[in-house]
Amino acid sequence: MSVTSALSRTSQTAVPSLRGRIGGDARSGHYAVPHRYRLHLSLSCPDGLGLAVTHGLLELGDTLPVTLLPAVPDGPDGGHVLLRPLYEASSHQHPGPAAAPVLSDGWTGRIVSTHAPDILRDLAGRFGSRGPALFPGAARGDIEEVAQLCRQEVNEAAQRAGRYDIDPAARAAALDTLLGALGSLEQRLGARDHVVGGELTAADVQLWVTLVQLDTVHRWHLDAEAVHRIADHRRLWAYARRLAARPAFGSRLDLDGIARRHHARCRGREAAGAAVQIVDWTAAHTPGRGSSAPR
Repeated sequence: MSVTSALSRTSQTAVPSLRGRIGGDARSGHYAVPHRYRLHLSLSCPDGLGLAVTHGLLELGDTLPVTLLPAVPDGPDGGHVLLRPLYEASSHQHPGPAAAPVLSDGWTGRIVSTHAPDILRDLAGRFGSRGPALFPGAARGDIEEVAQLCRQEVNEAAQRAGRYDIDPAARAAALDTLLGALGSLEQRLGARDHVVGGELTAADVQLWVTLVQLDTVHRWHLDAEAVHRIADHRRLWAYARRLAARPAFGSRLDLDGIARRHHARCRGREAAGAAVQIVDWTAAHTPGRGSSAPR
């Protein structure tokens, strides 16, 4: 098959993009009205956990309801059965899985967006009259920088560092990238409580979810020495523990669901680091359970 034919075929079968935005007034089509929209998310999914934390921080329980989905998608195609009608109403014969998260419009019965970063910004920008200013104008560049660091140099690097089907040198390089990113994030914290500026922002939500994922998912595929080196960033893990003690963060943790989702999807090899838990997340968000300092 020629390159042109391959590209043509890819464009014909590509999953449609569902990335609407909530506008500021009625002329936008999708505009901010209490009780019009609904979030559909799974707490076992990093994107879903980040949105759930944001929803809690902004106190949106009475404004924008949430439907919690199973920790492990229950559809035959890897999607969620409950979301299939929304996808079909929004994209005829939708070719991909009915994936979460979803922001749906109760007036039309269709999906507004499946793109978590856009949804998060709309929650904060269009409904966030209560709670912290998650995207303060002066800090937006720094917030995006932290988000990109978390995505590329923590999540992606951690995945590569735990792969035993690639060259050992590539694995070691990925671990170096991961450790460098954690060191940079630890330096950002310095003597302050938040990773950007002096107040809690969306960067803290992103980083906290990333650290949860690193300890509860990626750790299973790293050797014990690598996990100990990761845990040596004590300021970073103390920060994660502090945020977990806040109800908007810790109460959204579904540790059992994260474990079930990971083991249902993962085909990688479990390594020695699986036994080296960095943070006792249960104690971190349960008052009276004692210290959960990084080990």
